Amino acid sequence: MREPGRKSQLHSSIAVSALLLAALFLLPLLVVVPFRSALFGREEPVDETEEPPPAPAPAGGGLDASRPLRVLEGEGVLEMDLGTYLVGVVRAEMPASFELEALKAQAVAARTYTLYKLRSGGNHGEDADICTDHTCCQAYLGREAARAGWGEQADAYEARVEAAVRETDGETILYGGVPILAVFHSSSPGLTRAAGEVWVNDLPYLQAVDSPEAGERIPNYYSRVEFTAEELKAKLRSAFPEAELSGGMEHWLSGPAADGAGNVDTVSVGGVSAKGTQVRAALGLRSACFTWEVQEGKMVFFVTGYGHGVGLSQYGAGAMAAAGADYREILTHYYTGVTVEAYRGQDPPHGISSG
Repeated sequence: MREPGRKSQLHSSIAVSALLLAALFLLPLLVVVPFRSALFGREEPVDETEEPPPAPAPAGGGLDASRPLRVLEGEGVLEMDLGTYLVGVVRAEMPASFELEALKAQAVAARTYTLYKLRSGGNHGEDADICTDHTCCQAYLGREAARAGWGEQADAYEARVEAAVRETDGETILYGGVPILAVFHSSSPGLTRAAGEVWVNDLPYLQAVDSPEAGERIPNYYSRVEFTAEELKAKLRSAFPEAELSGGMEHWLSGPAADGAGNVDTVSVGGVSAKGTQVRAALGLRSACFTWEVQEGKMVFFVTGYGHGVGLSQYGAGAMAAAGADYREILTHYYTGVTVEAYRGQDPPHGISSG
């Protein structure tokens, strides 16, 4: 039989142990309960995926982005900034495979042409500032249409075109401090043309200069067009109603006067003096650099180059860039007596000519 003292001590030990055990389980609850809502309250889920890529930078820089533009496309008018518009123009007007410096030259020429249109009031009155019809203003190609045509090179080409616009932000071809009529064309027969040789008025910055096209590597640089006597007579009669087109068709065109590159300045059409550009338009020839001869009962025209021949030659710019010229060298070569610099001038209100 155990002694009473020992039994009491045993009971005390058991009680203390029970208290300690209870404290061991209750202590975490005493610590956690006051902060339960903070620790276990409902929170918004955390997205542990990678951060989304940053939004793409604007197509142009600050100066281009600050100029709003209304662009007539078909029956609708698109509103965009100048930089976005210029990317679409460069996509459409010059092969994206060209050297970056050539694309920059094209971007600056397109910007300058657009600003010239804004200052002069354009061709569309109050409706729009410019359009996407290349026969009226400048060609324009949207992003998705361009990518579809570029295929596997789409990403690289789009990046190059956007860089050409962004890296020339606001840069403009100026003569006397204002934007020039910066016209351009595809290719020349080794020599561009002065404005006065093609249109009514001459301009000091649109003069004939050498152009280093590599004709054998240019698509459609040489072209051949033929007409039957009936076809030729109908086209010439429509454009020159006073022309005498009797006798053999070999006599209908005569006495051409051409420049050193072969561009026809004037020619007699059935006794009527006409510009080579007028004959080109009447017959749908690629340029006014042409000759002709009768072959097997048809009149055959042999044409060199593509476009009106005034201002920047795009393939000439490509050749200059490939040889190491930068875009400013290219532009000051093709446009006489100009400077290339950022233009911050204000444009007249929409539809108002600056005179």
